[in-house]
Amino acid sequence: MLKKAPMSMSKSFIPKKDQIKREWCLVDAKDKTLGRLATRIARVLQGKHKPIYTPFLLCGDYVVVINASHVRLSGRKTAQKVYDKYSGYPSGRKEITFKDIFKKDPCKILYFAVKGMLPKNRLAKQMLNSLKLYPQDSHSHASQNPRKLEL
Repeated sequence: MLKKAPMSMSKSFIPKKDQIKREWCLVDAKDKTLGRLATRIARVLQGKHKPIYTPFLLCGDYVVVINASHVRLSGRKTAQKVYDKYSGYPSGRKEITFKDIFKKDPCKILYFAVKGMLPKNRLAKQMLNSLKLYPQDSHSHASQNPRKLEL
């Protein structure tokens, strides 16, 4: 009769709250493509760039984006892109074009792109609170000494 060897199980590493260090990052969005920039920002907000990444903990960094109004889209998307909202009621659907949103608030474009690339769970709202968007060069987070992040 053969004896089975006991299975060796290695424990998973789960960081404690005091082990998670959240830093401030500064991203310049001038002349960057919207989708590529949004994916990289979403990875930093989730913390996937860190070795201690844990999917169910908030271990991402704070991201300050400057020059959000100078982000660009490829092709003819500026004329064709449409954002959709639905309230859940009959005739509650609204379509808003890219140009209309860009005139009102150019930061909303990057906000919607990053929001769509984050996981659809409870942590997504906390991750989005870590995103600070500014349409021009000036920002109010100089006291946090954000490190420049090249994306």
